[in-house]
Amino acid sequence: MLYLKKIIILTGPTSSGKTEIAIKIAQLMPDIEIISADSMQIYKYMDIGTDKPEKEILKKYKHHCINLIEPLENYDVKQYTEQANKCIADILSRQKKPIVVGGTGLYIKSLIHPLFEGPGKNQQIRNELYELAREKGNTFLFEKLKKYDLEYANKININDTRRLVRALEVFYLTGKPISYFHKQRKDDNSKLKSKYNYNYFIICIFRNRENIYKRINNRVDKMIENGLIEETRTLWEKYNNINLNAMQSLGYKQIIAYLQNKTSKEEAIEIIKKETRRFAKRQLSWLRNQIKIDYWINLDEYKSIEIVVEKIMSIMREEGY
Repeated sequence: MLYLKKIIILTGPTSSGKTEIAIKIAQLMPDIEIISADSMQIYKYMDIGTDKPEKEILKKYKHHCINLIEPLENYDVKQYTEQANKCIADILSRQKKPIVVGGTGLYIKSLIHPLFEGPGKNQQIRNELYELAREKGNTFLFEKLKKYDLEYANKININDTRRLVRALEVFYLTGKPISYFHKQRKDDNSKLKSKYNYNYFIICIFRNRENIYKRINNRVDKMIENGLIEETRTLWEKYNNINLNAMQSLGYKQIIAYLQNKTSKEEAIEIIKKETRRFAKRQLSWLRNQIKIDYWINLDEYKSIEIVVEKIMSIMREEGY
């Protein structure tokens, strides 16, 4: 089997240029295969709004984890982790080299640190706990958690209602504290590590705020020009369900509001731009705080994409590619 010191992950906020860079790397390194880490590109038929590479590009350069499911199907982080790991194993077995490319932070984090699963959710318990939080405040829930799981209570913020509710839910369902399951996860991670034996080297590309916002605005305009409204209408008519997770995603949700005459076309476009700018800001903040990035690259400091590509390829060679 081909030995790589580390698997390269190329990430960054939306519209930063990840796909363009990955394609240029694949052009220069024919044995590269790209694994998408984009939670929207898994859906079939949703091409324009998710900014998938063109079909010719997908045919010419091998991509994985794109067009996996129908928009009416559910797909979670656990499924992605299993799928991506299988893809990496398959690519390596064929003496090829994988590169993970995308901006969905949870997907990336799940590869590096598989997520805690624990028991499934119980909506009735959750509703009751959220109601308690509204009536008596987070302090009430926090004091309860301290009785059952002081270790975990000391790790979270009293204002983090979601984690308070989940921790109490786990205890009520299993009789065991959530910290117990976290320790189990560490053991599972060790087993997973021995199974796949992958290490990762993470490169994050980004741009100055003014430039990323300009690129986002231009990209949304291009999506509209390329037929986002028509694509959304076709999906809406085909699945006849605007409440699907896929149809509630950024871009499609706003266009559906326009198709329902809730907003004007111009308003919908401006909302998409505004929400995408906010999303890019949250992505970068999340990556900074949740993932250990090995190499940061500000694309605005380079004269051309070609120079950036050569820089990344130099890093890849250092890491065994």
